Amino acid sequence: MKVARFAVAVAFGISLLACGSSPSTQVVPGKKIAFLVPDSRSPRYETQDRPVFQAKVQSMCLDCSVIYRNANGDSAAQRQQAESALAAGANVIVLDPVDGTAAAAILQSAAKRHVPVVTYDNTSDVGYFVGFDEAAIGALQASALLAAMKAPAKPTIVMLHGDPTGRDANVLKAAVHGALDGKVTIAKEFDTPASSSDGAQSEMTLALTALQNKVDGVYAANDEVASGAVLAMKQAHLKTLPPVTGDDAQLSAVQRIIAGDQYMTVYRPVRQEAEAAAQLAYDLAFGVTLPPSLSGGKVLIQPVAVTRRTLVSTVIADGFWTRTDICTAAYEKACKAAGLT
Repeated sequence: MKVARFAVAVAFGISLLACGSSPSTQVVPGKKIAFLVPDSRSPRYETQDRPVFQAKVQSMCLDCSVIYRNANGDSAAQRQQAESALAAGANVIVLDPVDGTAAAAILQSAAKRHVPVVTYDNTSDVGYFVGFDEAAIGALQASALLAAMKAPAKPTIVMLHGDPTGRDANVLKAAVHGALDGKVTIAKEFDTPASSSDGAQSEMTLALTALQNKVDGVYAANDEVASGAVLAMKQAHLKTLPPVTGDDAQLSAVQRIIAGDQYMTVYRPVRQEAEAAAQLAYDLAFGVTLPPSLSGGKVLIQPVAVTRRTLVSTVIADGFWTRTDICTAAYEKACKAAGLT
């Protein structure tokens, strides 16, 4: 769903202002916090991350302002957006980078001005970071797949890992293998360039042909890959689809879960992430003493497994998707059977 993993070894000094506290809705001298996001491929930045982040900042500091910019996938544009924010007097930058090269340059520019940078939603080995525990995602997927398969002691699975150049591809793959190796027979394993649905469909078709349609489960790294796997199995006329994993909680994946075509996906609670990033940015801007839990500079938000049983308590409860979003005409019967309508 994103771009290359961000890991840049850049040291930067942070010169913070006088210490204070962060009570709710306190009127304090204004600060400027830049919130720079990478692209528009996912609507979440505009519909969730941005409004939640801004609301959290305003709840703590009525006089603070958020400089929000979307790079639309252009690393050069993101670097310019960062330079403009620094020139405008940004006290903190919260950065979800387009790529590592651009991020390194932004970190260097910020360091020269003694402005702290919080990397956001993008695995980082440098400085402050707020995002999701990617290793936990692989563990959730593997655990769900093992629990769902009604098969022999060592079931046969196909693994579709998604784009090998993805920013967290290696972390996710290692976590999944760590949880599945020795417990399943991996009959076929693929990396799907660009995590495309078409690519996954072709790979799954090859696997089904080789296995004569006999497969107990499908590990799909994300929902795009899962969609291709499901299409391939339907075209192969499997009477019953084996459990299929996913990640990202895309609307189409949630609908496949309702329909019984996909077993699970992984939901990242965006509100928790955005609010945690806003809180950390505020604390850095005002020199608030950070809690001991932040001694390593990282806030890891735990992802959540979503199945048919937990849809209401996860993505619907958080407002990530509504019943109206999910229960379109094509899924009316499935939604009724699931108790959503």
